[in-house]
Amino acid sequence: MSLLETTISGRKRRGNHAHVVAELGRGIVSGRIPEGSLLPGDADLSARFGVSRTVLRESMKTLSAKRLVEAKAKVGTRVLAKSSWNFFDSDVLGWRVDAGIDYEFIEHLAEMRLALEPAAAAAAAVRASSDDMVALYAIAARFDNLAHTPETIAKVDLDFHLAIARMSGNPFMRSASALIEAALAISFQLSSPAASPETIDEVATNHLRIVHAIAARDAQKATIAMRHVIDVGKSRIRGSLDGSETVLETQGDSRLAERF
Repeated sequence: MSLLETTISGRKRRGNHAHVVAELGRGIVSGRIPEGSLLPGDADLSARFGVSRTVLRESMKTLSAKRLVEAKAKVGTRVLAKSSWNFFDSDVLGWRVDAGIDYEFIEHLAEMRLALEPAAAAAAAVRASSDDMVALYAIAARFDNLAHTPETIAKVDLDFHLAIARMSGNPFMRSASALIEAALAISFQLSSPAASPETIDEVATNHLRIVHAIAARDAQKATIAMRHVIDVGKSRIRGSLDGSETVLETQGDSRLAERF
């Protein structure tokens, strides 16, 4: 299940391995388990989560691959500094969203999208096939529906941006899709354009401009149109935060918090 799907449905991944990874991952990314701290030993963690040593070892391998922890012989498993975390990983980004949305996070996320997606749109304008264009127009047409809910418009938005990443012909663009999902998950939670017919129409128009530019093989216009869509989304989210004193947070396992 993707980050956006998880946010929309509210369902968490099941299974012992997924549970251990998610609980420890959220604890680390939220700061409840501090950077530089040592995790409890295998016996302690196995008992706490009610899992076998095998499941625990696989969970630690997963967290290590995400650059959240590092195991060393005769030392134990240490939580790595935030600078080491893989923020291109969908789980890490999802846990960061769960931990709380603030201005800095929104700015950093927008900066990365602005570095990647306008370039993807420009590349799509050069490389996309005729079939790609037809498919993109079909996705864009789905924005124009005043009956949209936050869930349905978020799914269309994701389909649109992932399609452009694929059309760019650059595999690295597609690999950065977790950043797009994180931004849309935040939008779904805080400031969905489905809030009014006016914003639905605005989103439909802005995305159609991107398609027109790509279809015209105009890389410069495609770049400008994509930048505008990202800037508008960022402004909408910031406006929502400005109007609320509450930053979104989710509560983790209190027993885990108490341990650290």
